[in-house]
Amino acid sequence: MKILCISDESDPLVYSKNIASRYADVDVVIAAGDLPLKYYEFIISSLNKPLYFVFGNHNLEFLSQFTSNVQPILQYGYTDGKMQLYPSFGGEYADGKVLYNHKHNLIIAGLGGAMRYNKGKHQFTEREMFFRMLRMVPKLLINRIFRGRYVDILVTHAAPMGLGDDADRCHQGFSTFLTFMQWFKPRYLLHGHIHLHDMNANRYHVYKQTQIINIFQSYILEDPKLGVKGRNHGV
Repeated sequence: MKILCISDESDPLVYSKNIASRYADVDVVIAAGDLPLKYYEFIISSLNKPLYFVFGNHNLEFLSQFTSNVQPILQYGYTDGKMQLYPSFGGEYADGKVLYNHKHNLIIAGLGGAMRYNKGKHQFTEREMFFRMLRMVPKLLINRIFRGRYVDILVTHAAPMGLGDDADRCHQGFSTFLTFMQWFKPRYLLHGHIHLHDMNANRYHVYKQTQIINIFQSYILEDPKLGVKGRNHGV
């Protein structure tokens, strides 16, 4: 399986007229937040591939459409007193959910947001993030029973604590993600939030059975063991 992973900043190689030829063999797109929905729409319309995303702590103007009980649709509304057309959107919102892609036999879970550092939207304390994880447990257990593993990929915005995070409160990682990896053994944890403008910066960490990858801007994940029918992906 080949996955186009994106987060935090648009990549000129992705946001390009050549996107369809450059990424023609991609099976799935995964986004770890802080990108505008119009960027996702461009990718979906260009590649015609499923896109799974979580929100980060920026570009949250349409967050309420996905976190409320109302399904996001094409609609008119007002922002700062001006008429605005909310974008239609074909991506799958994975934040706080456990989703299964039947075509590729892929299980994706999402826990977006950042550590609470001010009164902004989509920020969580460690305790709040832990209880968000607990609400996913029933579906994860069902996957273990009927599909042989809990989950293949956990998509987060923030990094796990001590594994690719930073010292300031905003960019501090969650220990909840360490617990998730220990309990549910995803093959990958994909996150953003930590900007890697240094080309030599390390994207990779390992915890237990999980490979942790910072997918800042864009990253191609290739793994022949993902999306194979009849396999439990080593879990």
